[in-house]
Amino acid sequence: MIIAIEEARSKLIALRKTVADLGVSFRIDELKDKAEELEAQTLAENFWNDAAASSKVLQAIKQMKDKIELHENLSRRLEDAIALCDMAIEENDESVTDEIKAELEYIETETEKQRLETLLTGEYDRNNAVLSFHPGAGGTEAQDWAMMLYRMYTRWGERHGYTVKLIDWLDGDAAGIKSATITVEGEFAYGFLKSENGVHRLVRISPFDASGRRQTSFASVEVMPEFNDDDDQIVLRDEDLEITAHRSSGAGGQHINKTDSAIRIVHIPTGIVVGCQTERSQLQNKETALRMLKSKLLEIKMREKLARVEDIQGNKANIEWGSQIRSYVFMPYTLAKDTRTGYEVGDINAVMDGEIDGFIDAYLKQNADGSV
Repeated sequence: MIIAIEEARSKLIALRKTVADLGVSFRIDELKDKAEELEAQTLAENFWNDAAASSKVLQAIKQMKDKIELHENLSRRLEDAIALCDMAIEENDESVTDEIKAELEYIETETEKQRLETLLTGEYDRNNAVLSFHPGAGGTEAQDWAMMLYRMYTRWGERHGYTVKLIDWLDGDAAGIKSATITVEGEFAYGFLKSENGVHRLVRISPFDASGRRQTSFASVEVMPEFNDDDDQIVLRDEDLEITAHRSSGAGGQHINKTDSAIRIVHIPTGIVVGCQTERSQLQNKETALRMLKSKLLEIKMREKLARVEDIQGNKANIEWGSQIRSYVFMPYTLAKDTRTGYEVGDINAVMDGEIDGFIDAYLKQNADGSV
């Protein structure tokens, strides 16, 4: 058992450089200086006069301090674990073997998590994410595939401790969904999930085909950052909005109110449609839908580098063969393969259960130059 402790110590020693490099990447010393400067601003006599400005400063201080604390906690636990190994080896004490192994596992996991965060440098990477699911051509088969993707990302979010909220839902004709929208709330939700934006292709024996033939289906996942209510880059004019109320419907169960409080908004200049049916009142649904519309317009403006919101034409991507970012094959073999990075996984069931971190990691590494 002492051998196990010695092996753990070697791994912990090797992690020292990685953790130190993370501190450099995060610019921990600069963050400490900047946090002190901002805290000094909060002592100014007129600091609280502008509520919006003061709130942004306080939020910035919190984000800096959280990052500093996370890295310092990791460094401290690493050194404590190494010291514990040294003590156990010196005293030939095997009783702490399980404790050391557990600490090594935590440190390895946290180091990898922080390493990935060094790749998330986009302006909106820290924001919540809004995901919308749309089936391609193919009727019930494609609608069922869109539902499977909805489940996959819901499970990924829950697995990582994010809050997943259903915003809008439209049942499929016989199974699956015609559309659905969720928010994934938590730090870096958009940074991680932005890699999932695009068309996803499914190959399987269709459960809806009595002849048991192999089917190829497509569905799109639209990912955008959720923007703050005070973001004034997008101004919505009343004459550009077609707002209708309707009765909520779908498989949202207790999350959906069966009243006429659901809201659907069409942005007339672009044809973009958003909806919300899960809030308690029509007003709340309208506010959420307007926030989603702003996010969608700003994301397209940002992605296409447009100077004016008037230049946005809406999403014209085709949900069809040749445009997919990833393929999911259930037969004659099982494989999920990303067409952009080449990353692939043979355990298709694990992938559909939300284990997609390998795809996200590969995408972030490939685009580490900040081009995403």
